[in-house]
Amino acid sequence: QVQLVESGGGSVQAGGSLKLSCIGSGNISPRCGMGWYRQAPGKEREMVSITSNVGEREYSVGVQGRFTISQEIEKNKLYLDMRSLKTEGTGVYICTARFWNGHACLPQYWGQGTQVTVSS
Repeated sequence: QVQLVESGGGSVQAGGSLKLSCIGSGNISPRCGMGWYRQAPGKEREMVSITSNVGEREYSVGVQGRFTISQEIEKNKLYLDMRSLKTEGTGVYICTARFWNGHACLPQYWGQGTQVTVSS
């Protein structure tokens, strides 16, 4: 089993910044990567940014250039530095641990999430 705990959420005005953190525990070492997803009210969960154990990074189009994902692999920690936040960035940010399923590196475990609210 893998446990993921997020922190760092809060309320900010548009244009502000927040840095999210996630720490994993349990049998997380075999993972192929980690990532951040967002669950906005009334919308499906969507990928914000993912990273692999070899340093590959991917961002959704809407956050490219404003968000930066980073990690401390040996400490099982993941971060998301969010700048120039927009109101559409409001939602619960959920950390995920990705594992290889034989075909692809996919999210398998999820944290409870941390709320981010961006006001105009």
